[in-house]
Amino acid sequence: MEVRYFKEPSRFLNRDMEFKVYGQGGQPCIAFPCECGRFYDFENNGMVQAVAPLLEEGRLLLITVDSIDRESWNGEGPARPRIERQERWHNYICEEIIPRALELSAWNGRVLTAGCSLGALHAVNLYLRRPDLVRGAIGLSGIYSAAYFFDGYMDDLVYRNSPMDYMANMPADHSYIPLLRDQGKLILCAGQGAFENDALASTQELTHILRNLGVNVWKDIWGTDVVHDWPWWCKQLPYFLRNLLDTGN
Repeated sequence: MEVRYFKEPSRFLNRDMEFKVYGQGGQPCIAFPCECGRFYDFENNGMVQAVAPLLEEGRLLLITVDSIDRESWNGEGPARPRIERQERWHNYICEEIIPRALELSAWNGRVLTAGCSLGALHAVNLYLRRPDLVRGAIGLSGIYSAAYFFDGYMDDLVYRNSPMDYMANMPADHSYIPLLRDQGKLILCAGQGAFENDALASTQELTHILRNLGVNVWKDIWGTDVVHDWPWWCKQLPYFLRNLLDTGN
């Protein structure tokens, strides 16, 4: 498969940001690493190889991006500057990475997002906040409340990045509801094995909130042998991606 490395300046983050692109074309999918992860983690932990058939078939273009979790969700110091950095990173993904992905793939449509652990929160948050840009998302072993990371601190930006909070309060007539209900697909998956308890509870709670709004969500709970680690995510990602690729643009 074709693999390309990029290091490009970001006007939102005022620094160079790295990412890699796998495949020759097809549906672009933005992939987010685990907590405090890097753009090369998907490759180093077997995720790229796991979806290689989709890449080689030309059905998928995988874009693996960097996080700034160590400066935001897992950073030290006051909460407000940390969440402001997170919001700038969110804008970087929306305004710089997604247009770049569409350009590189020559794709005429919306992107997919996928992530595991904290990356699942990023993937799902992006989908729920911007269904005009993202048509589907895969969240593997995610925790979808910012309270887990900000020790109960809440302000306008933390709220915007906490799906369990803003979706619980979203009015049923919000303009995004038709996009989420009729034109998108969200997949939430968690296991029942070691270190999955918090992700399992969060997955179930967010599913309940979304279904009350009529949002299209597929909750898939795997067995007691399924732990919070890369080997299981390597099994889950291609299974769910193939489903999303089979459901159109």
